[in-house]
Amino acid sequence: MSSRISRRNFFNKTVSLSTGALLLKYMPAFGAQNKGLMPIIVTSHANKTGQNAMEAGWEILARGGTALDAIEKAANIIELDPEDTSVGYGGLPNENGIVQLDASIMDGKTYNAGAVACLENIKNPASVARVVMERTDHVLMVGQGALDFAIKWGFKEEDLLTEKARKTWLRWKENQSENDVWGPPAHLREKAKLESYWEGFPEEEFHYGTTNVLAVDMNGNISGITTTSGWSYKIPGRVGDSPIIGAGLYVDNEVGAAGATGRGEDVLKSLASYFMVLRMKDGRTPQQACEDALEMIIDKYKSIGSDYLPGEKFIAINKFGETGCATMRRREKPKMSVMTKKGYIKYEGTIARPM
Repeated sequence: MSSRISRRNFFNKTVSLSTGALLLKYMPAFGAQNKGLMPIIVTSHANKTGQNAMEAGWEILARGGTALDAIEKAANIIELDPEDTSVGYGGLPNENGIVQLDASIMDGKTYNAGAVACLENIKNPASVARVVMERTDHVLMVGQGALDFAIKWGFKEEDLLTEKARKTWLRWKENQSENDVWGPPAHLREKAKLESYWEGFPEEEFHYGTTNVLAVDMNGNISGITTTSGWSYKIPGRVGDSPIIGAGLYVDNEVGAAGATGRGEDVLKSLASYFMVLRMKDGRTPQQACEDALEMIIDKYKSIGSDYLPGEKFIAINKFGETGCATMRRREKPKMSVMTKKGYIKYEGTIARPM
């Protein structure tokens, strides 16, 4: 038998060896990512309402339900919490005292999305966004048109301004300026600074709000929701990142999902959720992807000579069930709620620039 190797055999063996080396190169990373538990559902809310939302969403996932149904159920629970001033019913109003809500939803299985913005008088904007996604050929509906659409589909108009939110807004309104007519008469203002003047009124709040809910179901399909009441006391008509696909939310069934909370204007400019999903597609873990997005925003400001640090918080999951959470600046590490077959946990993330 000849000991010579034909050109064809040499080529085949070379390709086999190269392919094997390539597989060995990537196998450890794949193995590390494959440690996650599925199905899985997560939310940026790490309080008791967040836990309740995860348990409700998990009930759907555990019996073989879809990620889409699970995230909607979970998001609705958070939206309906009257004590939560950042989302849905109870959210803090715009500068005119009117609650305007934004939400988006994306279904990785169908590569479909829906969203609403500046929606008034509807407690569950995430559910309206789902109807936009499933029953129209649009993605985003806003303002009066979104409200008319919701009413046509049977959503009930309700006053979203809770007593807590109303009094918080009034306290903010009175403290805006010494040179307007809001607040006590001029000759009584010094006396009004006493604590008793604000008895029964909550501490004045200011925040960006928002919650994300992301899930992977038993079939490996991924879905996500972002829902918010937006900036406290925003200019009427302002739309943040939450209802914008790619900014406040993005889902890719072959990769994973990401969502953003915090200062929406920076998320809009950076398309942070889309960026995070692209980073995961490149092989980064969800945790690394969240951190990468924060650094990307920081670098954008550095490039113009600014050390400004907007208050962002990002969460992400990949198709293997791994999770990530990171924030821009905070004294305590950010947390998110996670529910799997092992039960409920609070996942602790990282801080890009600790205070």
